Amino acid sequence: MWTDERVDQLKSLWTEGLSASQIARALGGVTRNAVIGKVHRLGLAGRAAPSRIDRPRLPSAPRLSYRIREPEPPVVEEEPVKLDDGSFVDVLTINDRMCRWPIGDPSADEFHFCGRNPKQGSPYCEAHARKAYQPQQVRDRRRMAS
Repeated sequence: MWTDERVDQLKSLWTEGLSASQIARALGGVTRNAVIGKVHRLGLAGRAAPSRIDRPRLPSAPRLSYRIREPEPPVVEEEPVKLDDGSFVDVLTINDRMCRWPIGDPSADEFHFCGRNPKQGSPYCEAHARKAYQPQQVRDRRRMAS
């Protein structure tokens, strides 16, 4: 397979800057991987820059564009709603027209809920919905930052 003549041809094509695929096609009967293996076994190193002119140009694939995401504005939580008697919304006074975001330790007497108007289709107000439903990337970044 690798006669002295073919090895000389390989060396010549390699120093001209042809790719392993181009050399394999020129030699015939060998694969690109066989050419690469022989080049390494022969210890061939420096060569001219690959010839791009001889290669047929394929139509370029559509380029993917990456959107740079604007940073999410910080979540600004407003004060929880106070009832007429000055107390906060608790388990006994909450209803489906109130934000159900829990505030404090559920085992503590001061535990209460936000109580603001919920966002359409959510149990939370706008600020708490944004805090509760974050894209995975935002959650990961915030977790790493803390």
